[in-house]
This record gives sequence, structure tokens and C-alpha cells, in this order.
Amino acid sequence: MASTDKISSIFPERGGIPAEYLPSFPIIQKEYLVNGEIRAWNGEMQEVLSPICLNTGAGLEQQVIGRYPLFTGKEALEALDAAVAAYDSGRGRWPTLPVEERIRCLEKFTFMMKEERNEIVNLLMWEIGKTHADSAKEFDRTIEYISFTIDALKELDRAGSRFEIKDGIIGQIRRAPLGVVLCMGPFNYPLNETFTTLIPALLMGNTVIFKPPKIGVLLHRPLLRAFRDAFPAGVVNTIYGDGAKVVGPLMESGKIDVLAFIGSSRVADIIKKQHPKPHRLRSVLGLEAKNAGIVLRDADIDPTVKECVTGALSFNGQRCTALKIIFVHKDIVVEFLKKLNQRIASLAPGMPWDEGVGLTPLPEPDKTEHMKRYIEDAKEQGAMVVNEKGGAINRTFMFPAVLYPVNNRMKIYHEEQFGPVIPVVPYDRIEEPLDYVVNSNYGQQVAVFGNDPDAIARLIDPLVNQVCRVNINSQCQRGPDTFPFTGRKDSAEGTLSVTDALRVFTIRTLVAAKETDQNKRIITEIIREKKSNFLSTDFIF
Repeated sequence: MASTDKISSIFPERGGIPAEYLPSFPIIQKEYLVNGEIRAWNGEMQEVLSPICLNTGAGLEQQVIGRYPLFTGKEALEALDAAVAAYDSGRGRWPTLPVEERIRCLEKFTFMMKEERNEIVNLLMWEIGKTHADSAKEFDRTIEYISFTIDALKELDRAGSRFEIKDGIIGQIRRAPLGVVLCMGPFNYPLNETFTTLIPALLMGNTVIFKPPKIGVLLHRPLLRAFRDAFPAGVVNTIYGDGAKVVGPLMESGKIDVLAFIGSSRVADIIKKQHPKPHRLRSVLGLEAKNAGIVLRDADIDPTVKECVTGALSFNGQRCTALKIIFVHKDIVVEFLKKLNQRIASLAPGMPWDEGVGLTPLPEPDKTEHMKRYIEDAKEQGAMVVNEKGGAINRTFMFPAVLYPVNNRMKIYHEEQFGPVIPVVPYDRIEEPLDYVVNSNYGQQVAVFGNDPDAIARLIDPLVNQVCRVNINSQCQRGPDTFPFTGRKDSAEGTLSVTDALRVFTIRTLVAAKETDQNKRIITEIIREKKSNFLSTDFIF
């Protein structure tokens, strides 16, 4: 069980940190990649604070782990110019390169990326407080995602390698890139989620401007050399700094063709509105969610509680796919809460490198105070913290709080908390959680727990028209990556699975000709002598 003493003494002294997890701080990143060159930055820098505090004997100090560049609009536009020139209105080397050669470039990048595994995993722990096991899993899953994406592209290209003849017209239909893509990922999966847009965008022939999330910048530094060496100049360019200063000029230029953004709908709306030609901007957005768990009266309590705790508190609840509110039938809510609290009490608080750790510090500035405000608001409206040590705070660490009974007058009933607070709502009629899902601004996923096939079937049909994934007796989640990942309402725009992502960064394009002898001769000669990379019957194995 988590005792108050454990929480008050959670942060280590420097000498208590295992040597293999203690990088040489501070990491001063002056490097950035533009037009195939790793350049040195000599301007203003942003200090990077780890969520991990160190016990210095004179008190706790939040560890400074490095600095990174704070660009102005000038540097952002230099990156844009490089990406635009590399695309060259679709005539550049990268968008016209054969698919096989683009795949070889990505395979070279992957090989170089694997060499940086230990450093990236370590920086994931220090920058965002993710456990060592989950940091390693994020890296390995990203490598696996790249492999799956390459396989999916081969399948897609094979399907487009044949000609169709309809109504006297010969045609070949393939997918063509869209242009310059601005990729912006989230802090909670700064490697994996960023690469789920960046990799398919690149592989399909687009050029990219890549802005790491505000939290989780330094972990991308080891990959700059790999990006430079694996791809032609200008295909990948990096920018850093305050979004208002660097993203605004990019969008206002009108030269960004695709916005790939994972974050809040508020920020996405601001960015999109800056583009002067919004109908020419393709958006691929992963936004907020308020995924509900619905626990039916006949649910098996023990496995349900296990899934709910994992779903609500993996990475301290800092996931868009997390269970953010749980509706429990009033007949079983007392037993549910008892076992929920017992399981939460068994989670081990600690540092990311600790063996078996389940709860770690929170990386966002003032996050614990933000969570505290949700708790206080709920208390004012009649809820209580019903688990022992719930809401206990020590600087950047907060022990999870279970709030009960939660109602619609509370902010946490409506808003995405993105942290370790679990609101539990008792219900009598199934229409209550159904109405919640219908009236929510968000429509990503829902989890249903129960045993009666008839009852579950009656929920599935209305729920699939409100959210994009209904999980039965399991937590909400993204994987596997071959499944579609998207949302309705304010939760997403576009679909990100391995295959869907390849489609979303391209457009179907065809070459067509009347079925005449002259055209047959022309097409045959182009194919036989490999005069075109698009018009081709090459088959990738």
C-alpha cells in the first residue's frame, strides 16, 4: 500500500539513482536540421525541467536536464522554404522517387534509430516521467510501427500496379503525395504518436516540417543525424519554440498542405484558422477524449476493476484513450469502489526506473494543482475522495484520487482531466450513461463491462453511432496499430491506422487514356523502358 511516508519521500537523492539511468545533464541541444544540414543555434534557449525532483538535503529541486532552441518566425520560414523546395510542386526528387527507393531510405533510418534506443528510452523517463518499461515499449512499438507501415505500403503499391480498362478507357490508379506536411506530436507519446503521422507522411512522398512537443524535445535529438543521412536534403526539417511564434508564420504562408497535429481541439482550431486557404489544407488530427466506462449490473467485478484501473491510470491517466469517467450500476457500486480502491492502493509510487513502479511524477507544469482544482470543485458539489491517500501531493507527484458520487454539476463530469483522478458516477437506468455519451463533445471510445449478450448488444448499436470503438470487457486503447484509430465530434479528424495513415497523407490520382492503338503503344513503351515511376507495373516483393 502507498503510505504517506512513501509519498513524502518519493524523490531520491542524486546518489540513489542507478548509474545506468543517470545521463550527463544538462543536455544543451543547439543542433537543428534544415535542408539536409545540422546547423548550430546561437539564440535564445528554453530550459527543460524534468518532472523528477532531487532531494538535495536542503529541500527538493526539480532537475534541470537541458535546453533547446527557441526559434523565431525567421528560422521556421527557412525550414518551410527547404521543405517547399524539396517537394518542388511534386517535381522534387523525393515525391518522384520510386516506392522501393523511399522504402530503402526509411529502412536506413530505422537501422540508425535502433542504435539510439538506450538514450531515447532514458530521455523518455527523464523528460515525461514514463516508466522504464513503458518507455522501452514506446520505442519498440515505434520500430514495429515502421515495419508494419512499410509492409502496408507494399500491399498498397501492389494493388496499384495493374491497369484497369472500363468503357474504352485505360487507367492506372495510384496514390500521390499532397505536399508539405507540418507534424506536431503530443507530450504523452512524444516518439510513437509523432511517428504515426511523420512516417506515413514521409513514406508516401511528402516533405515534412517536424515540431516536437513542448515537453519531450530532447529525446528527438539523437535522431537528427539519422534523418539527415537517410533522406534527401529538405525532406525532413525540424523547428523548435513557442507555437505562436513558429507555427503561426508557417500556416499564414499558405504553403502548408497538411496539418498533422495531436493535441487539444482548442489549439488545433487556432492553427487551422491561420491558414489563408482553409479548403486547401488537409487536416489529420488526434484530439481530446472523455472515454466512458459503463459497468453493468452483472459485470464480473474483479476483472472489471482490473481493466478500469489499467485503463484509467496507465501513465497516470495521461492518455487520450484513458477511461476518464466510469458509470457503475448502483446495485454493485459499493463493492466496485471497495475493490477499485484496494487495487489502486496496491500501485507502487516511485521513480520511472524503479522495478514494478505504477505511479510516477507528472511532467506538465502545475499539473498537480490543476488536478487539485478538479477535486475541490467536485467536493463543493457533493463528491468525496473515497480512497485512502487519494489526491495526496508531493511537488510533481500526486497519488490517484477516486471521486464519488460524481454528477453533472461538476467540471470533471464534462472536462477531460488527463491525469490521475477517477470520477465514478452511480446510475440506475442505462439511459443515463447512454445520454452522457450522446451529449458529450467527444466521441473516441467507450468500454462496456457485463455478461448478458442481449444487454451488451442493445448498447453496441447506439454506441457505434456515437464513438469509433466499443470495447467489451476491456479498457479503451489504440492498438493494435492495424485497427482504425479515430474519433467523432471533437475527438479526431482523419483516421490513423497503419493502412489508413498512408491513405490520409495522399490522394488517389490516375493516368487515363482512350483505348486506341496509338495510346497502347505509348503506354507500353513507357512501361517497358521504365520512363515513369508512376505509370509502372513493377511489383514490390
